[in-house]
This record gives sequence, structure tokens and C-alpha cells, in this order.
Amino acid sequence: MKTSKKMLLSTLWIFVTLNYLYCDIMGLMDMNLLKQYLTGNVNGMEMNENILLSAAFLLEIPIAMVLLSRILNYKANRLANIIAGIIMTFVQTATLFAGVPTKYYVFCSIIEIATTIVIVWLAWKWINPSAVTQE
Repeated sequence: MKTSKKMLLSTLWIFVTLNYLYCDIMGLMDMNLLKQYLTGNVNGMEMNENILLSAAFLLEIPIAMVLLSRILNYKANRLANIIAGIIMTFVQTATLFAGVPTKYYVFCSIIEIATTIVIVWLAWKWINPSAVTQE
């Protein structure tokens, strides 16, 4: 059974989003991080409304891509997946250099980065289905 590119990309966005969310949940179970969250200052960064809004905006990208990967036409879909995948790969990679990451954070980040790279690669290699002639 062949899976459509739209469904595959959407499923990969679901997978990476769940990884982002679970890693954040593990951070709440991390005693050292939890203490910092309760003070409102995590690794020297004040957890204010603007930081939280920025985090919400970033997480909305993969959440939106779950839907957009299913409904956009080929050209817009391909472009959106490439751009969103590059943004999320860059952001997740950059977070690894902000302080000293925990082992679980590095583990989750490797999975997340690999997944967004696969998304970019699949979108990049995606051939317009209407351009393929059927024999």
C-alpha cells in the first residue's frame, strides 16, 4: 500500500510535535528545571509573557503543518514543508547550544532534528503528481 506524500508529511509532523511536547513534559519532571520554572528564571532566561509567546509561536509551526500538509496544493505544500522544516531544524539545533542540555533533551533533539531533516528532504524530492504521466 502506497502512502500519499501529503499523509506521510502530515504524519511526520505529528510525530515530531509529540516529541517536542513530551520533551517539554519531561522538563517539568526534571527536579532542577522544575525549581527554575517555579522561580520564573530558567538557565538565566526570565520566563516572561514574551518568551512564552515566542515558544507558543514556534510550537504552532509544526502543529499547523499537520493540517497544512493535508490541505495545501502541491506547490504551496512543498514550499511550506521545506520552509517549516528548515526553521524547526535550525531552532532545535540552536537550542542545543543554549546552556548545557540534559541527556534526555539531547536524545529528543536528535530525533526531532532527524525528523525535520527528513521532512525537508521528502518535500524537496517531491515530484508534482500531476506532472507524472500515467501509462
